[in-house]
Amino acid sequence: MPGRTAPPTENEPDVPAELAAAVRAYLGHLAVERGLAANTLSSYRRDLRRYTGALAARGRAAIGEVAEDDVRAFLAGLREGDADHPPLSAGSAARAVVAVRGLHRFALREGLAAADPAREVRPPAPPRRLPKAIPPADVERLLACAQAAAESGGPADAARGLRDRALLELLYGSGARISEAVGLDVDDLDLDEGFARIRGKGGKTRIVPVGDYARRAAEAYLVRARPGLARAGRGGPALFLNARGGRLSRQGAWMVLRAAAERAGLSDVSPHTLRHSFATHLLDGGADVRVVQELLGHASVTTTQVYTLVTVQVLREVYATSHPRARSRRVR
Repeated sequence: MPGRTAPPTENEPDVPAELAAAVRAYLGHLAVERGLAANTLSSYRRDLRRYTGALAARGRAAIGEVAEDDVRAFLAGLREGDADHPPLSAGSAARAVVAVRGLHRFALREGLAAADPAREVRPPAPPRRLPKAIPPADVERLLACAQAAAESGGPADAARGLRDRALLELLYGSGARISEAVGLDVDDLDLDEGFARIRGKGGKTRIVPVGDYARRAAEAYLVRARPGLARAGRGGPALFLNARGGRLSRQGAWMVLRAAAERAGLSDVSPHTLRHSFATHLLDGGADVRVVQELLGHASVTTTQVYTLVTVQVLREVYATSHPRARSRRVR
């Protein structure tokens, strides 16, 4: 029956069963046929839960009853907030609208609706934020500090120091995301040939070179540190292990970076800072943007081109401070 509702979950309003079924079918499609990552699916699920709750409040019981005004009202509600939700930034609201637009395209394709009411609703354009990179000298200081514990502590500290140096060298040397780095297995790293097999978003695999510094750091970790860490538990094939012998988590890797940044005297450094620095330094060195795209695992070169803006900005600053006729002198 159209008026029947699905049982609400925690903090979720009553949602008509047909709406809930459409969302479940769409999320299943994303998981099975599109291979979206668990974190992405979780975000879509959260956004669509809020959307169907808003539709239910407007009296919509099925996906085919939704009109364009309903979608626009939802977008306005995201930006304005309400008693239960703070206002969302343009970027967060855009992500939610992308999920909504995907749901309605799916419903139209699967015959669950006769039209797509979200087709003309455009997500708000988030302000363009240039990726933050740190200078090569700061990267070198950060990487050196990652192994500081290995030079002053006991055997356990030494093992963790070797692991930390290998992890951060690999993050910067390959441009891997932190989730990709901690997801590496020992067999994904070929030190003889100098490459790593990285599993990226959507289950896509790419091969990236591993430079000499990262190779030496990884070899030192594998020979002198990982065997001892592995004895503490069941790390299985995982490359990077925690103190208990299990696979190092994203949070654990984040703490490794934060500790090294503090020792290096650097602030506001995240795992993505190393990824941004990897791309920016390659482009500064003359690498082609499409090569950088492949190394980063971007599906579109448009995503990678934001790094070229950083490079142009640096060139402009150098020109302004170096060329004798870059700026006019005021005549008094």
